[in-house]
Amino acid sequence: MREARSPNGSQIESSSLTREIISYDPVTGEELGRAPASSAAEVERAVDRARAAQPDWAARSFAERGRALLRAREIVLERLDEIASLIARESGKPLAEAIAMEIVPTLDLLHYFAHHAQKLLRDERIAIGHYALLGRSSRIIYRPLGTIGIISPWNFPWAIPLGQTAMALIAGNAVVLKPSELAPLTALKIGEVFAQAGLPENVLQIVTGDGAAGAALASSKIDKVIFTGSAATGRRVAAAAAQNLVPVVLELGGKDPLLVLDDADLDKAAAAAVWGAFANAGQACASVERCYVHERIAQDFLRRVVAETSRLRIGEDVGAMASERQIRTVEEHVRDALRRGARLLIGGERIGRGAGLFYAPTILTGVDHSMRIMREETFGPVLPVMTFRDEGEAIRLANDCAYGLTASIWTRDLRRGRRLAEQVIAGTVMVNEVLYTHAIAQAPWGGVRQSGWGRTHGRLGLLEFVAPLHVHTNRAIWWRDPWWFRYTPQAQRLFRTLARRFTDGSRWSLMRAVPDLVRRLREANRSSD
Repeated sequence: MREARSPNGSQIESSSLTREIISYDPVTGEELGRAPASSAAEVERAVDRARAAQPDWAARSFAERGRALLRAREIVLERLDEIASLIARESGKPLAEAIAMEIVPTLDLLHYFAHHAQKLLRDERIAIGHYALLGRSSRIIYRPLGTIGIISPWNFPWAIPLGQTAMALIAGNAVVLKPSELAPLTALKIGEVFAQAGLPENVLQIVTGDGAAGAALASSKIDKVIFTGSAATGRRVAAAAAQNLVPVVLELGGKDPLLVLDDADLDKAAAAAVWGAFANAGQACASVERCYVHERIAQDFLRRVVAETSRLRIGEDVGAMASERQIRTVEEHVRDALRRGARLLIGGERIGRGAGLFYAPTILTGVDHSMRIMREETFGPVLPVMTFRDEGEAIRLANDCAYGLTASIWTRDLRRGRRLAEQVIAGTVMVNEVLYTHAIAQAPWGGVRQSGWGRTHGRLGLLEFVAPLHVHTNRAIWWRDPWWFRYTPQAQRLFRTLARRFTDGSRWSLMRAVPDLVRRLREANRSSD
């Protein structure tokens, strides 16, 4: 029987034996397939299976783990059209975006970490200052955390979870992946690819389900949680994980600004703004959700942006929204802006096709920061444009936001662009580029403020999947340390000398402490006889 339709548009059905999630095509509304709706007990059992399988996987070499990633990569290439079609149908995005924005980046990521993870995680020797002169040395060794819980979103149902899973696996962890209930079939395909690639049984567990399954994973005996989604849900995930003192990485979206300076190439800046705002129907954490343009060039820029937008083809260039709930959020933000005095240049309405989840690419002017469209994450194909007078105002407007994921600056003067980039509060600031940096496997991805904390991708992201072990060695084992018991007057004299001579970083200063140090060593070692 039918049990419930969740607020985001997915549907759960149950019988006396099983509960299932039904996946729908947002474009046509047709059923694509079904997946189990895992219970909390089933999530717990999946975590237990992954934990049991992890030690053997961690004991394997980087080369062996890398070969599994490379085999998975070859399978994806062999089945590219099949996988891309599934991604497109389950997410509603055009096939071209499924290939370019989901599959291509993960192929690069699999190749990069398979070949470079060992170097990125190699042991490191630490400089420990004057302690080295006392026969000491320190090293950092990176060990896998154990079992990683990944809770992934619906907007990039392949690229986000596959990339995070691959990085966790190459570092020696097991993974329990809980995908969005709007895209369970794509996640199951990830599991199928890794199984075909020869990944040992149970090292990767896929638990499909609704929010209850995600909550169960976040509160389970996992070693770390990687969550991508809304700030509201991120807070709940962090709170659940905190009950067991489980660390989290949170990527919680953004309200990303694009700044067009007075010396920008307007044709390129306009084309970038349109793609940055409307790719994936605006349903990307790094989508351009606020555009600030210098007042002197604003009219020329807007004319180009409207012309670019008018050429977009619904269904071929701009895909469907993922759910009824999401399209309603877009409608509410646009209505609020228009009520408060914004002007509509193009779009602003649903497009009556298929399941009715298409929204026309929309450009608004006359906006300000009192409007929801400039304060809250819209996550849809809307580009609100506001003007500024000078650099200072542009930076103030860009930073007047609760989020801080990415930002984009357009100028012909690269030095100027980099100087301003350092003043923007964000995890990534691009100069003459927009949106795409999540695709760079080698670069860190993540934000500040309510865009979350922690990083994925790059070496910083890889370090999120390991625990640093500090190994400290004392080679001077033939004498007792001078700071050990007993605290005699000679010991106190040495400690006062060290306070002045040992802590200032000067070797010459340290040499002046040698007489007191030698006397103390003689005293300490006599007392041990």
